[in-house]
Amino acid sequence: MSRVVIVTGAGRGIGRAHALAFAATGARVVVNDLSAEAAGEVAALIGPRAVASTDDVGTWAGAQRLVDTAVSEFGGLDVLVNNAGIVRDRMIVSCGEDEWDEVVRVHLKGHFAPLHHAAAYWRGVAKAGGHVSGRVINTSSGAGLFGSVGQTNYSAAKAGIASMTLVAAAELARYGVTVNAIAPAARTRMTEATFADAMAAPQDGFDAMAPENISPLVVWLGSEEAGDVTGRMFEVDGGRVCVVHGWQRGPEVDKGARWSPDELGDVVRKLVADDHPVPVYGAE
Repeated sequence: MSRVVIVTGAGRGIGRAHALAFAATGARVVVNDLSAEAAGEVAALIGPRAVASTDDVGTWAGAQRLVDTAVSEFGGLDVLVNNAGIVRDRMIVSCGEDEWDEVVRVHLKGHFAPLHHAAAYWRGVAKAGGHVSGRVINTSSGAGLFGSVGQTNYSAAKAGIASMTLVAAAELARYGVTVNAIAPAARTRMTEATFADAMAAPQDGFDAMAPENISPLVVWLGSEEAGDVTGRMFEVDGGRVCVVHGWQRGPEVDKGARWSPDELGDVVRKLVADDHPVPVYGAE
């Protein structure tokens, strides 16, 4: 039986590439996008093995309807690809409350709400004695992993997605569900300004910034074969796949008693002296 896949934000860009790549494997795909025209176009390209959805995944009810659509149209759900997102880039002093709220809603809640409803569905199947090989692929970003000047809202939401991936992987393993995340770099409407210098014509016939370069890893992570990989973050762009390690403990000093503030200056400077974090994107 072919896999049943939901892809959010699938009307254009990377999400569109994911939907088409899954369809090429024979999967049945729920193509989700707020644009009915864009979602319908991708669903039409796939044919009878696809259905369009315009549900807003940043709402609880919309995410529920999305999962219900997969189950009612195709009899179940195997893969959830959380991809939908927006940008409202501003420096901290210029970012308004609405720009903060909307980016966090679409990215962070727009990942959690579908994940919640998909997880509830898989738990129900598992408790009823059914076989579950659920797969969740979340979409973080280099901005979420390392920070990006002018993108505090986006960076915070994407960092939240990275942490949520770790927790979900730990919680859902008992039901036969894996949860991984990618931090992709490709040419989309969201990234055309960020990656302006990388948008040059393809070299040697290979377009390193094509959205289609991201999808093979996502398709594999969504496969039954990938059941032993969970809780991991992958940077992916062009032909590169890189495992990214998150926060890890570095050098430490333990006095065995409470510090006084005037003791800590030299201690902290020694701790950070040889520790060189990845620079924030855009920082001088």
